Formats: sequence, C-alpha cells, structure tokens
Amino acid sequence: MAVELCLLLLLFCGSTISEVQPIYKPPPGTLDFGFVPSKTYDTGAYHEPGSIGILFKIVHAFLYLVQPNSFPQDLIRKVAQQQLGKTQGDYQKPENVVLTLQAIYYEIGFIVSAALGLLFILLLPLVGLCFCMCRCCDNCGGEMHQRQKKNADCQRSCFATFLFVASLIISVGVLCAYAANQHLTNQVRGAKKLVNSNFKDLKIFLNDTPAQIDYLVSQYNTAKDKALSDLNNVGPVLGTRVQEQLGKEVRPALDAALTMAGAIRETKEALENVSVSVEVLQEGTERLHANLTDVKTHLSNTLNDSACNAAQAASTCNIIRNSLSQLNINANFSGLPGVSSQLAKVNDVLKIDLSSLVQKGYAAFNDTPDLVVNQTRNILSDIKSVLESIGSNITTFTKALPVQKILDDLMVYLTQSEAYVQDYFPLVEQYDFYRWLGCLILCCMVVLILVFYYLGLLCGTCGYDKHASPTTRGCISNTGGNFLMAGVGFSFLFSWVLMTVVVLTFVTGGNVEKLVCEPFEDKNLFKVLDTPYLLNQQWKNYLAGILFKNPNVNLTFEKVYSDCKENKGIYTSLHLEYLFNINEFLNISMYTEDVALKIEHIQINLSKIILLDEIGKENLLNFSSSGIDGIDFSAYLTEINKSVTKVDLLSFANDLEARADQLPKGALENALKGHANSIRMIHNQQVVPLEQAMSTLNQSIRLLKKTSSELMVKVKNVISAVNAAQFLINNNASQVIVQETKKYMDTIVGYFEQYTEWVKESIAMEVAACKPIANVIDTAVDIFLCSYITDSVNTFWFGLGGSSMFLIPAIIFAVKLSKYYRRMDTEDVYDDTENGNNGYHKEHLYGIHNPVFTSSVEQW
Repeated sequence: MAVELCLLLLLFCGSTISEVQPIYKPPPGTLDFGFVPSKTYDTGAYHEPGSIGILFKIVHAFLYLVQPNSFPQDLIRKVAQQQLGKTQGDYQKPENVVLTLQAIYYEIGFIVSAALGLLFILLLPLVGLCFCMCRCCDNCGGEMHQRQKKNADCQRSCFATFLFVASLIISVGVLCAYAANQHLTNQVRGAKKLVNSNFKDLKIFLNDTPAQIDYLVSQYNTAKDKALSDLNNVGPVLGTRVQEQLGKEVRPALDAALTMAGAIRETKEALENVSVSVEVLQEGTERLHANLTDVKTHLSNTLNDSACNAAQAASTCNIIRNSLSQLNINANFSGLPGVSSQLAKVNDVLKIDLSSLVQKGYAAFNDTPDLVVNQTRNILSDIKSVLESIGSNITTFTKALPVQKILDDLMVYLTQSEAYVQDYFPLVEQYDFYRWLGCLILCCMVVLILVFYYLGLLCGTCGYDKHASPTTRGCISNTGGNFLMAGVGFSFLFSWVLMTVVVLTFVTGGNVEKLVCEPFEDKNLFKVLDTPYLLNQQWKNYLAGILFKNPNVNLTFEKVYSDCKENKGIYTSLHLEYLFNINEFLNISMYTEDVALKIEHIQINLSKIILLDEIGKENLLNFSSSGIDGIDFSAYLTEINKSVTKVDLLSFANDLEARADQLPKGALENALKGHANSIRMIHNQQVVPLEQAMSTLNQSIRLLKKTSSELMVKVKNVISAVNAAQFLINNNASQVIVQETKKYMDTIVGYFEQYTEWVKESIAMEVAACKPIANVIDTAVDIFLCSYITDSVNTFWFGLGGSSMFLIPAIIFAVKLSKYYRRMDTEDVYDDTENGNNGYHKEHLYGIHNPVFTSSVEQW
C-alpha cells in the first residue's frame, strides 16, 4: 500500500523547483528551531521554445479560429460515463444521439477542415489524371500551338508573378514544416538530460526526507533545553514572578516604613536645629538690644551739640532725632517654649534602628527566589525525568512509522524506472530518426516541386526573347517551360500524399492541443478527472479510493496538483493523516500532562518572611507619641515672620549719612557719619547671623509642623500596610503562588506547543515537499506532450498544409505560363502591316504548315 501511495504521488503531482526557500521564520520572542534542511534541485519544468515560439503562437491562433469553443467538460463527462460505465447504452438512444450531436458541434471546425482535406486528397489526383489524359489528346494545352494575343506580354508577366508569389508562400510553408521537424528532433535529443534531471531530483527528494524527519525529531532538544533552563532557573523565573506579584503590596508597605524611619531622623535634626536656633536668637537679640541702645545714646548726645542749633542744621538734626526710636529690636524670642522634652523622646525612639529593621524585611522578602529553589528541588528533578522520557517516546514513535520502508521501496522502483528509460531511450531516438526522415522526405517532395518551379521561372525569364516567334523560341526558354510542366506533374503526384499526412496530423495534433494541453494549463482537465463517480461508479473521489480505500475523503487531482505546485509537503497534499495521523503524535496533552501535574504539585511556603517585627512597630508608635504635635508652632511662626529690627539698619545708616552730607562741614558731620558706620557694623556682625538663625528655625519648624500633622494616623497607616502585607505573605501567598505557578507551567508547556506547531507547519510545508516530485506531470504533459510533440507536430502540418494548398494556384499559373516559354510546333500568322515589327511573318513565306490557321483552338 505504501508503494502504491508514493507511485500515485509521482503520477499526479507536478512541477520542479530550482531553489528551495525556507518557509518557517520564528517571530521574535519564540524558540528558534532553525530551517528544515533542504537541497537545491536542478530540474526546471519550463520550456522556452525560442524563436520558433512565434510559429507556435500563430498555430494556436489558427486552431482557435478552427475551434473557438471552450473545453467541453460536460460532454467529456457524459462520454466518459458512457464508455466507462458497466452498461454502454445503444447509440440509437436519444441521449446518445444528443451526445453525438454535441460532439459533432464541438468538432465542427475540425470536421469541416478534415473534409476539405479529404476532398483535396480525392479530387486533386483525379483532376491530375483527367488533365493528363486531356493533354494526351492534344487538349487542355497539350497541342503545341499558341494563339497570339495583343496582351500576351501582360499575361505572361502576371502568370510569372503569381507563380513566383505562390512559390514563395510554398517555400515559407515548407521552411516552417522543416523547422518544426528539426525542433522536435532537437528536443527529443535533449530530453534525455531533462529526464535524468528529474530522476536525480527524485533521488535527492527520497534521500533528503529521512534527514528532514531526523531534524524534526532532534529539534525537540531545543524545546527541552529551554524548559530545562527555566527549570534550573526556577528561582529567577518562578520566584521572581511570585516576588513581583507580592511586591505590589509588600514593597509599598516597606517603603512607607522606611520613609517613616527617615522622618524620625529628620525630626530629630529639626528639633536639634530648633533648640540651637532659639538659644542663638535669644542671646543674639539681647546683645543686639544693648548695642542699639548704646548707639541711640551716643547719637542723641551728638545731636545735643550746639552745632545742631544753627539755622542750617536744626531741621536735619530734628529729623534725625525723631527717627532714633526706630533703632530697636522687633522680634522677641525669649518667650518661645522649648522642645527639649520632644527631643529627648525622639532620641529614645532612635535608640532602636528602625531602618535596619525595615532592611531586614527587604532582605527576607528578596530571598523569595531562594526559598522557591529550595522548596521545589525534588519536584524539578522529577520534571526533568519526564522531559527525558518524552524525548525517548518521540524517537520511538518516529522509528515506528513506515517512512523508511516506503522510501526504500520507492528508491528501488525509481532505480528500475531509470534503468528502463536509459535502456529504451536509444530506441526512442531511433524511431524519432525514422520520423524525422519521413517528414524530411515530405518536405523534399515540396522542395522538388519548388525547384522545378524556380528553375522554370529562372530559365523561362532569362531565355525568353520577345522578338522570337513561338516556334523559334530558344532552348533555355523551352527548358524553363518543361521545368514548369515537370513541377505540375510532381504536384499532382505528391499533393495527395502531403495532404493525407496533413489531415492525419491536423486532426490528431489539433485535438490533443484542444482537449489535453489547453485544459491541462487552465486545470479544466483536472476538474473532469475529479468528477464524482466518473472513473469508478462506486467511488465519489477516485484518487481517495485508490489511496485510502475511502472514496469519501475529499482528495482531488486538482488539489493535489495545486498543492505540489506550491511546494507543500506530501503529507498535506495527499492527506496522509488518513493513513497515519501525525496529529496524534503531536497531541500536546500526551507530552505535557505529566509535566503539568508535576508543576501543579509545587508548594511554596513564605511564612518565614518577616517584614517588620513588633519592636519596629512599637518604635513607630513611640514616635507618634513623642509630643512633636504639641509644639506651639504658631508662636514660633509669629516671631519668625517678624524682622530682627524695626528698621533696616543699612537703610537707616545710608539715610543718616545722606543727611549728614546736608550739614555744614565740620565736627557734627563727621560724628554723624561715624555713627552711620557703627550702625552698619552692627548689621553685618549681629543682624545677618540672627537672620540666618531665623531661616534655619523657620525651615525646622515648618518641617516639624508637616511631620506632626496627623502623625498618629500616618503611623497607624504604615503599621496597617505592613500588617496587611504580612498577612498576604502568611495567608494569601498560596493564591499568588498557584497563579504564578500556572503561568510558569504555561511557559514550560508553551515551549512544547511551539515545538509541535513548528513540526506541524514543517510537515505541511517543508518535509517531503512534493514540488520536486511534481515535475513528473509537467515534464510528461506540459513539456514532452505539448511543448515538444504537439506544438512541433501542429507547426509541421500547418506549414506543410499551407504549402499543399498553394500547390493548386501554382499548378494553374505554371500551366498557363509554360505556353509562353515552350517552343511551339505551329503558330498564328499575321500581316506585317498588321503586326508591325514584332518578329512574326506569314507562314507560307517560310513553308510552315498551319493546319489550324482558321481554327479557334483555345490556349492554356
């Protein structure tokens, strides 16, 4: 059965390949199984006829004129059913009469053309016989007498021209026939190389298929190795996935606790800054107050000088005196409450390193992959054993398939067939030589006739003397006429033979072109072959019935041929799943069920992970009760928002110096400018440091205020988040683990799914791709039968038939023209006065007997 299967494949698949292109290209993110190994094939099942192809197209156009009807599928089906059926009905039945009429209607063009050819075959020899007998009786131009006419030269020229044109057409026809004959011989001689190429490609195909199957089996290791890699890295793969899912709640909780630990440290620093800044401000403002009082006293004493009583200085001194009240401090920090108690409590809280406790929680949580590795070590070893057993099962299954036996049987058959072809090919060439010789003889018949015609035209034209009388024509002219009559004689002898060959080859070659080659090209022939119950009345699909003994399988000649033309795999093209179903072998569940069960048994316990212990939580609560929320922030902010002095000392000093410049030059002016410099010095040395201390105090107070805002709520939220995350790890982590384990299992199983899908795709499109086999039909039908034989035969009868048809006008013109070249026995006599100087004289002057002087003999 396997041998029959593959032999039928050789018969029903067609076309070759010159280059193998891989089909499967793994997209990004999937396993790369590479390309199924395939070799390059030599055969190109395409024939380019070359320059003679123009003649082939002309013949195809002529056949379309003769037979413009489309391929008669229904008619052929009905005729085939009549011929192949068990009961062949009486041809007198109405349905058979209808079929006969339909066949006649379809073949009417061939029938009419063949009838005309038969008429030619029958009538032309008969006409030639009558013509010969008539001339023997001195009729039909047999009498050697030519009646002279005034337009004789015109008639002679016309007959010569027509005969020459007809001879040219006949020459073209015989050249076409010779070219077709030689083309067929050349193709037959070159066919041996094409046949050997087909056999070579078929052997490559058979030898390459086991390697392709072995490659498919070996690529299981790619999926297995990737699965083993993920199993060996179960921590980074599964553990990281579990960690990422749990981390959606755990990490924010730990981050919040770590942030709160940072807030404790920042609070301590802020409290220390507040304590130091307040102390600095209190001492600084007291010292500043004393210095400003001294400046006011000295400045007042200066203004009491007698110089201020002068008319020019009195006004300025009064203004300065009135502004002395502005030289005083504005902010009073002595009444601000202290933060020593809060600082002491925060220091107590910081005795426990909360950040270290949170980092321990991070470290414990980051150990999740290691926990997964430790807790799955035994299960993973079992899974690896299952994977190894799967590889063994695949190898065992593939070896159980009868592929190698089928290929071995096919190789034996192929070798025998090649030897048979090699043995009989010389005989084919010998028979082709006989055919070539016979066709050459037919062409030589036409050439012989053409030689007589061309020689007759040459001799007659060159030897003709218009001054010579018909009875005195030269030898060359007479020989030309004889050549023409010889051509006429051979035309009558050979024409019926030529036309017989033309009719037989026309009917055969034309119908092969119309009923085989054209429908094969447009696949209508396959549609006829695929007609249900046509080739076998019991089988719906004939091909499926032969291959599988199941005619209900939807397997058609057209589908098989088309699939092989597209270079699909033989398994897909012939639906070999009805012999051995590869899908059972590629059923993913049979390979992954054990793997899935093993993976589902993975149990991971994360209860040992402690995110934050009770000491850390208590530490957070102690911080929330440190009392920073009880600080009188409004009192601090009130004083902070004030300026250090009531007036900007620099502005006051500049204004004082400007007013001193308005006074007359002298001691008073200099004294006031000295006081202005003293004020500037006080600003730079005392006010600026106090402003910096106030800035630090401002930042610290605002930070404390922000931190203390709903501090208890914030701490409780952090503790709640940590408790929730811990509860997730201790109680609900199993759900996450199950979910991620399922994804992990799907990933592992996905590798085998990719492998099986790749195998299916490769078997369908690449393994034993039947395009290198498909050239059998294309080579046998499209090239040998149609391109080599049918086109050449049709071109041969087309050229030979055209030449034969133009023999008829050539005969007529040759007979007519020969009277003007041959030497006559008698001639018409004319008067000199009537004829002028035309070279003809009265017969009696030369003693020429003219028995038909008064007769009215018609000339040819």
